[in-house]
Amino acid sequence: MPYSKQCRMFRRSSVPMKLVADMVNNFTYGASRVVSLDLYRFFSIPVDNLRTSPFLLHYIIGNISEYKNAIIVAKNPGVMNKATSYADRLKLGVAVIHGEQKVEEESGREDGRQSPPTASLGVTYEFFPPNVPKDKPPLTVVGDVSNKSAIIVDDIIDDAHSFVAVAEVLKTRGAEKIYVVATHGLLSLDAPALLEASPIDEVLIRIIV
Repeated sequence: MPYSKQCRMFRRSSVPMKLVADMVNNFTYGASRVVSLDLYRFFSIPVDNLRTSPFLLHYIIGNISEYKNAIIVAKNPGVMNKATSYADRLKLGVAVIHGEQKVEEESGREDGRQSPPTASLGVTYEFFPPNVPKDKPPLTVVGDVSNKSAIIVDDIIDDAHSFVAVAEVLKTRGAEKIYVVATHGLLSLDAPALLEASPIDEVLIRIIV
């Protein structure tokens, strides 16, 4: 299982990977061991969860000549552990992106679960006012990236919009070069064109699916 999108979730949605793990463990497949790459743990059977970081670190050292004058960037606070691990091994500093990019909701995420019942049911419902969403600040960088090469680390590059937005913020804060390092490259829709037109200088993906 080199890649499984079921470990991803949106807001309060369920994590389907847990259900997949239960099926593999108990029902359908009867597997005794699972081999995967950078997978979040959901299995009760033995899992060989191989890490790609040694290969990615080796590439950084061998191919980014100015890496000693670089800084590792966590694309969001949830990636801070991965970014810190890279920074410790490379003996570099860490920066983190806070805030939220203002984008429209993806139509695929509007699945009708929040829709009210149809009028034909003949049932009266009392609707309470919705909770006011927390207003997150715009994207900003915590850490000094000026006159340094910024190396953004993450697990997955999907539609690339968030990476481009982060790269633009890093450029405005004085980053000289910008690299993106990830395990899985989905590169959905127009992601390759977006990356090509962005301030990102190079994208390194270890496993392409």
